[in-house]
Amino acid sequence: MKVALEAVRTSEPSTVEQQIELCEVAAPPFKETARAELYKKKFEALGLANVRIDTAGNVVGDRPGLSEQPHLLFTAHLDTVFPEDTKVKVTREGSVLRGPGIGDNCRGLAVLLAVVRALNEAKIRTPGTITFAGTVGEEGLGDLRGVKRLFNETLKGRIDRFVALDGAGLGITNVAVGSHRYRASFKGPGGHSYGAFGLANPIHALGRAIAKISSIQVPARPKTTFNVGRVGGGTSVNSIAFEAWLEMDMRSADPPSLQALDAQYRKAVDEALAEENARWGGRGRLTVENALVGDRPAGSTPEDSPIMRAAISVDKALAIASDLGEGSTESNVPMSLKIPALTIDGGGRGSGSHSLNEAFDTTDAWRGAQRALLLVVALTQK
Repeated sequence: MKVALEAVRTSEPSTVEQQIELCEVAAPPFKETARAELYKKKFEALGLANVRIDTAGNVVGDRPGLSEQPHLLFTAHLDTVFPEDTKVKVTREGSVLRGPGIGDNCRGLAVLLAVVRALNEAKIRTPGTITFAGTVGEEGLGDLRGVKRLFNETLKGRIDRFVALDGAGLGITNVAVGSHRYRASFKGPGGHSYGAFGLANPIHALGRAIAKISSIQVPARPKTTFNVGRVGGGTSVNSIAFEAWLEMDMRSADPPSLQALDAQYRKAVDEALAEENARWGGRGRLTVENALVGDRPAGSTPEDSPIMRAAISVDKALAIASDLGEGSTESNVPMSLKIPALTIDGGGRGSGSHSLNEAFDTTDAWRGAQRALLLVVALTQK
């Protein structure tokens, strides 16, 4: 382990180079193929066994241990939030890297590779088996489709423990914030703004819905949030729209609070539809399609659980102050399945996540890679 930990520290420049290389291959939502192909080649170069891309697009490779169990799944997500025309060139300013996705999650992807490399260099044979995966669909409307596929199909019934690498810093996420995401589409016949005046208007219905949503009251504890993140519709300034839509995100780590918010949201949409139709006496009657486009389960891993005790002991051994928190990550899925799981940061310091100005400070970033390595080995113990 001393050899492996030192290998992680001294190879940090190579880890950073791979972080940049991966980041300069675009991986927009639902279009992660190019980055996945590059990641597959890196898995193969590291000598992982049974390297493959599964039916969801996840890159998967195994590092057999002395036995099949315990079986640890260690992941980092491939995708970003940025559309495919985003410029992904990474720039350096001293110790700071700048580029869309450089911290979230190119750092996680690079650290995962560094862990495999260090295990190989130190010739460590773990008691249990490790499956490494670069996953798809973690961001936005991806709805965790990659990690869901791993647990429901690719590796179904085989995984005992789970760790995800996601972003910069030295935090640990052990509380999974659940979320529901909806796309509500109001539809009608539409028409000329003057000649067809008096028809119910989908955009007006949309406005009514947003006004009602903005008035919803939610508890401060447990923290429960909502946001109308995108809207669209209409054809021109002098046309009554035939369609208008919104996308809604709601979150809470407390399932009952999330369900209560969900009910209030759906009521707001239904009332907005009824009011707009009533306003015009049923002329050009509107309909609404309110589709659930994202469902991330809530959950948690208790601080006194074996996996959390292992993580905290690793932090203690490396003089890292354990910083526990909550978030929406790939750990949501195994937590909901009662599989011990947590998400860790990849080291360094990040800023501007999900923005074009995203930055990553590489100063002492190797500490995050060392922690990932030591935790992986700890969790392969019986």
